[in-house]
Amino acid sequence: MTALGPPIGMLAELTHRCPLQCPYCSNPLDLLKADRELKTDQWLSIFEQAADLGILQVHLSGGEPMLRPDLPQLISALATRGIYSNLITAGASGKPDAMARLAEAGLDHVQVSFQGALAETTDLIANMKGAHGKKLETARAATSAGLPVTVNAPIHRRNIGEVAAFIALALDLGAERLEVANVQYYGWAYLNRPALMPGRDEVLRMADLVERERERLRGVLAIDFVAPDYYARYPKACMGGWARDAFMITPSGAVMPCHAAASIPGLAFDNAATRPLAEIWEHSSALQAYRGTDWMKEPCRTCDRREIDFGGCRCQAMVIAGEAAATDPACSKSPHHGRMVELATTEASAQSPDYIYRRIGAAV
Repeated sequence: MTALGPPIGMLAELTHRCPLQCPYCSNPLDLLKADRELKTDQWLSIFEQAADLGILQVHLSGGEPMLRPDLPQLISALATRGIYSNLITAGASGKPDAMARLAEAGLDHVQVSFQGALAETTDLIANMKGAHGKKLETARAATSAGLPVTVNAPIHRRNIGEVAAFIALALDLGAERLEVANVQYYGWAYLNRPALMPGRDEVLRMADLVERERERLRGVLAIDFVAPDYYARYPKACMGGWARDAFMITPSGAVMPCHAAASIPGLAFDNAATRPLAEIWEHSSALQAYRGTDWMKEPCRTCDRREIDFGGCRCQAMVIAGEAAATDPACSKSPHHGRMVELATTEASAQSPDYIYRRIGAAV
């Protein structure tokens, strides 16, 4: 196994609270209430340790991180230590002057998520009337404050026909980047998969459109494209590879390699509020479980892509193949790949059921 270097990035999930109820939310089904969130001083200590560990960038997310009244203080602490801060927001909760205050605190970048390029789509998927208009206000306030903006466009069955409109929206908002990211099926998205799965032909048309527009707008708008695993030939590395160069921290302080890692039985997650972050990074049994390549079985063990995708997603292997150490079924070399394709084809061709909306305390 290659010697472990310092992590590059950290995703800080500051809260699970959110005014929206997106049916594809990557947060777990068992959402944490506010009284279980880390306090300000605990996050400040974690950020100090992150800087000492060598982390270069911290992504502040949720839920909705703008619901934390201490957000300017947290951003200021990161700026003081020279850590690049990126706010990932739904953009439906901020006050009119919020972005200016966050920019003044030292925020470096903002990602605003839009459930649809059209108001009716956003409001339907977010289950919140007027959400689209609030998002537009937030994105424009960010650019007015001098902050670079990325428009996040999570793509699924309901909005896959709006990709061209997403591109127009990003241009209209003066965004520097657009992320066209097909929904990945974990958490609430897995629960709602039959209502979200697009068809293969739709995905291929979308990919062609993105490639054409990416070339046309080169130097004007950067367009990133995240392909859907269920129609892939090869899997993606989980956040760059399981705890290889990044990790995440939940609102209660649990250090995990990714959003869905708690779905894998037998993993015990250390808490950054009670154990030094450097110790967790180097010695956590959960972070070591699928780090590198030593854990791999065939066909991953001898595959020439083993240090490209690092076996793909362990959580996806768990839920579809029934074993976290199995080859990600998104890979065409997996014996379970056919099952994954069958699921996608069947669900995409069926009538879409109603969404099960994300909310704290939801019965599932």
